[in-house]
Amino acid sequence: MSSDCRSAASTNAPAGVLLVRLCNWVGEAVLSLPALRRLEQAGYELHLYGRGWAPSLFESTGWPVSVRRGGWNAAIAQLREVRRCLHGSEAALLMTNSFSSALEMRLAGFKPTGYAREGRSLLLRHAYPLPEFDHAGESYWHLAGCFLGRQESFPALLEWTPSESQRAQARTLLSSYGIAPRSFVLLCPFSGADDNENRKVWPGFSKLAEALIAADVPVAVCPGPGEEDAAAGLSTKIHCIAGVKLGVYGALQELSRCVVANDTGPGHLAAAVGARLISLYGPHSDAAWRPIGAKVQLFHDASKWPGVDCVLAAALAAK
Repeated sequence: MSSDCRSAASTNAPAGVLLVRLCNWVGEAVLSLPALRRLEQAGYELHLYGRGWAPSLFESTGWPVSVRRGGWNAAIAQLREVRRCLHGSEAALLMTNSFSSALEMRLAGFKPTGYAREGRSLLLRHAYPLPEFDHAGESYWHLAGCFLGRQESFPALLEWTPSESQRAQARTLLSSYGIAPRSFVLLCPFSGADDNENRKVWPGFSKLAEALIAADVPVAVCPGPGEEDAAAGLSTKIHCIAGVKLGVYGALQELSRCVVANDTGPGHLAAAVGARLISLYGPHSDAAWRPIGAKVQLFHDASKWPGVDCVLAAALAAK
């Protein structure tokens, strides 16, 4: 039996088994958390399908996750196997809006539900129009409401938590770098792969790092693959903690004094875990994608970036 079967198999498939195609970006997946919980609370047994970072992100939920295999034919074959493991269930919900994600599901034998986007309505069992929302996260919540047949108010918090294993790994990492919990500022100075020109990257990170270090505040950064050189270039005295999986990254954010982040997925994760977040949105960021959290301080001016001094003051004030 494959790993997909091991994660999904049971003696008898429950009536509420549901395959959910996750969003392709970390921030979107974080914003979809309330919708996923709502589906579970309605009685559905969720099986998630998404990118390689998804198992770490959703580890604490207990929901099984299949990582999409690369290539069109491999993905369809995998989805057919997943469907067999789900005892032939045809129910699927697409958090994605692409034509290709709907076609993959159809060719694998699923009858997916999703928004009527990119001309894919004929591929969907139920195709719903996508309304305009004040916040992008509401779209996933609304889609879950369409699927369940009733709408409710969008929650004020996302409430992501790391697993106890991820928390333990985070504490071990901090100890190995000689960093005390709650003492350090964690910087998220990168942007997503769709931001080819780094237009969403705040230009003041290097000066901020130097100023914090001069004030005897430890500074850490967790670069992803290919981001190591940029992280090391921020300061020679910064703690560069590379190779961290997403759930442990969130646990480090939870243990930080505060997080300073661009308009990027880790910023949404920091807000969801309840970290004190200083969120920097510049002229090329959309307020509809602002982080949601009780401890979020958003700096957003559509005409210019915030200055280093005001961000430094906010970071130093964080407790």
